[in-house]
This record gives sequence, C-alpha cells and structure tokens, in this order.
Amino acid sequence: MKPSGIGGMAVMEGVMMKNKEEYAIAVRKPDNEIVVQKSIHKDFSDKVKLFKLPIFRGMLAFVDSMVIGVKALNFSASFFDDEDDSQTRKKKAAKNKQSESKAETADKNTADNQKAGDSKSNAVLMVLAVLFSIILSVALFMVLPAFIIELLKKIISNHFLLSFVEGLLRLAIFICYVVLASMLTDIKRVFMYHGAEHKTINCLENGFELTVENVRWQSKQHKRCGTSFMLLVILVSLLIFMIFPATGLFWRVISRILLVPFIAGISYEFIRLAGRSNSRLVNILSKPGLWMQGLTTKEPDDAMIEVAIKSVEAVFDWRAFLADNREQDKTGRRKQKIS
Repeated sequence: MKPSGIGGMAVMEGVMMKNKEEYAIAVRKPDNEIVVQKSIHKDFSDKVKLFKLPIFRGMLAFVDSMVIGVKALNFSASFFDDEDDSQTRKKKAAKNKQSESKAETADKNTADNQKAGDSKSNAVLMVLAVLFSIILSVALFMVLPAFIIELLKKIISNHFLLSFVEGLLRLAIFICYVVLASMLTDIKRVFMYHGAEHKTINCLENGFELTVENVRWQSKQHKRCGTSFMLLVILVSLLIFMIFPATGLFWRVISRILLVPFIAGISYEFIRLAGRSNSRLVNILSKPGLWMQGLTTKEPDDAMIEVAIKSVEAVFDWRAFLADNREQDKTGRRKQKIS
C-alpha cells in the first residue's frame, strides 16, 4: 500500500489528524460524547517558495507542527476544567438567564469589537505559546548540554570527544524527560491516544477498512512519528557538532541555537523518506526511532481507537483511498502476468 499522507498527534483525551491543509481534532468529552473540530491551516510555503525546497520545508514543518499542536492541545484541554470551574460556570449561567432580556438589547457594535479583541488576544497568546515551546526545547536539549560539557573540559581535552559526550548527554536528557513524563497519569493516557493514532494510520496503510476491530491489532509504531523526528534531531546534531566542533562556551551555545533549524530540516527529510520507502537501509535507520516509540506509545482501548477513527474520517476519504490502492494492485498484477 502507498502512504496515506496523514499525520497526527495525541492530545488530552483525543487525537488530531492532518491531511494536507485540513486537520481535525476529535475529543471524547467527560460526558462520553465525541466532539470533532475541523479546521484549515494554510501553508506559508504558498507565499514563500523557498520553503518548498528540501531542508527549508523541514524548518517550516517544524514550526507548523508547533502551531497546530498548541491549537489542538488548547481545544482538547477546554473540555476538562476543574469541578470548581464547572460549578462557577453553572452559577454564572443562572445569573445570565436572569439578565437575558438585558443582554439581548446590548449594542451589537460593542459585541463585535469585543470578539475582535478576543481574537487578537488569542492570536498573541498562540504566538507566545509557540515561541515558549521552541525556546524551552532548544534550552533543554541544546543549550543545557553545552553548559554541562563546559564543566567537563578539565577532564576531556579532545574537541571531538567533547562533542560526542555532549551528544550522549543530549540523548540522556531526552530519554529521562520522556520517562519522567510517562509517569504522570494524564500523560499516560495521552500516550495511549498516541498509540491509537499510529494504529489507525497503520490500519489504512496496510489496506484494511477503518473499524475498531481492524485497528485494534495493528502496530503502534510508525516511521512518520514526532518521537522518531525528535530522536533523529538529537542524533543528527551529534554528527553535525562533531564535524563542526566549537571552542568556548559562547560559540558552543550560539552554534547550537543557530543550527537547530538546519538540523530539523535534515531530520525532516529523512522522516519524509522513511514514510515513503520500504528499503532495507531506511528500515534499519528507522529502528532507533521505532524503539523510542516504545516509551511514547501505549496500547489504547477501543474507546480511544473510536476517537482516532472519527478524526481521520473528518479529513480523509479512506474508502476511496483503499479502493484506489486495490485497483492499482490489480493493474500491477495484470502487467506482471503480461510481462
């Protein structure tokens, strides 16, 4: 089967699936209802053609994934406020009913201005959240190891060995971060939804109809995964920084920050290739990322699989996809018989 081109991520009690410009977030609410929000994310590369080129498109994809991820997480989290907040909303709703007649006579222009102000505020908060996520990731996985390695200069004098040890530190920090996060109850459930996301995509790409029964026995590993991407960024950075070692703390930190987009671009190209290729070499190189997914994906229950299926169905015609692939397989077999 050919790749579906679908990508996704797990959110709080839900799954986001993206197909080209469309993406959908499916969330199971506390009352057990599944709510689906479908949106469109315009690719900035349509305006700036540079970001359609290899490496550069990976830089854009990295930022885009952050933007959509923050939106998806905010949407899913909005259904799970504390009970106290829920009680507060009920009290406010009761008061609003009493003053309903007054609200109906409110000035429409004031309401429109308030909505516009809220929209601008949300946009600003979204930008700040994305910037914070990027800064935190760079500080934790790139800058912190550079500071630690500075302390080891008294023990290790070889620049190449220092860069190698720095890469190992970066990998250790990443693994510890994932392990510690997996101990949190909420994150465990997110990792279960992560498994549901992978199983659902694998079900399609293995040629099976999208049912809970078919999805249930699929693999929870997938080569086009954010976990594999992050691990690849760390491994690629290890090689890059060994080739271009930096002397002095200042240049070490600056080089780590400035080279992040380039490293992300290289890593994206490999993940993109891995999603389309079944060659033995690509499969071998993909193994570390798949092993790492053992920490970030857990077996989902049927209710979680159902949510993932709803998310896919909102942005992807899987029946047409399967029918098209079956027709191509038949055509391929006819050509083999003729030859």
